[in-house]
Amino acid sequence: MSRSRPKVFVPNQIPEQALRYLQEHCEVDYRDAEEKLSDAELIAGLQDAEGLMIYSRQKIEASILEHAPRLKVISNIAVGYDNLDLAELTKRGIMGTNTPGVLTETTADLAFSILMAAARRIAEADHFVKSGQWEGWKPSLLLGKNVYGSTLGIIGMGRIGEAVARRAKGFDMNILYYNRSRKPDAEAGLGVIYTSMDELLQKSDYVVVLVPLGPSSTRLIGEREFHLMKRDAIFINVSRGATVDEQALIRALQEGRIAGAALDVFEKEPVDKNNPLLQMRNVVTVPHIGSATLETRSKMAEKAARNLVAGLSGQIPVDLINPEVIPSASSQKKWG
Repeated sequence: MSRSRPKVFVPNQIPEQALRYLQEHCEVDYRDAEEKLSDAELIAGLQDAEGLMIYSRQKIEASILEHAPRLKVISNIAVGYDNLDLAELTKRGIMGTNTPGVLTETTADLAFSILMAAARRIAEADHFVKSGQWEGWKPSLLLGKNVYGSTLGIIGMGRIGEAVARRAKGFDMNILYYNRSRKPDAEAGLGVIYTSMDELLQKSDYVVVLVPLGPSSTRLIGEREFHLMKRDAIFINVSRGATVDEQALIRALQEGRIAGAALDVFEKEPVDKNNPLLQMRNVVTVPHIGSATLETRSKMAEKAARNLVAGLSGQIPVDLINPEVIPSASSQKKWG
């Protein structure tokens, strides 16, 4: 008798190629919808599922897992996995996976794009023209801040941090970085300079945060850190909103302790319509689109599908994030 195919639950729309791959190997309960499922809907779909493939906005905690008795693998379509309670997954023998690598360059593009947009006041200028305010050229009109030859501070020198540094080299920037461990290869290959975080904050014209969210990085940047920054510095966050004390950022901007910010992520998403950041002309805001290109999202979904199928086939997924669930997989993941 042939073994039945494993059942997997995919609660949101994924690219067609990834879906076809899953359907070739699994029995798929697929919801072709973009909206996030409620916990009740998620639990209903997990009753007999052995695999789950989700985006990182879907939180998976004990209250969900206790209703998923057959679950063996959760495949995150993201690099970050702060939405997963890894301790709970491991305790229950459930593998968790993510999708590193494939979104590195795309996210670095976005990070450098919003840095440039904030420096040269692109969003302001666009609104200025479209709202009919442009009545002629003036020497002081929308003066911005140089990027070329300035100092960039990167907090979190992982894959994306290195990709941002490569872009900064093209602008002849002086690049400082802070990481939990030094990166000699990056220092040699990219000419980046390792510093303490305090020194980085004090010297940088632009500070970009690129760390994954975890206990050690939650509210990593707060009141003290903003006080250390230059008054004409611009702060960029393309990691997770909770790596920054958002109220401290708002105060720093309101009081002129920093010159501006460019944000792809927020403490609460979607961002509250009354959030003061949305009223500030010197703040560029985009809706968590770091990896949002058709090509990259397709690659992420395909990678997630392969991770899911591998785990359900008795293999160790390439991108296993809780290797302690399998005694033979001893490597550990760290930020940077």
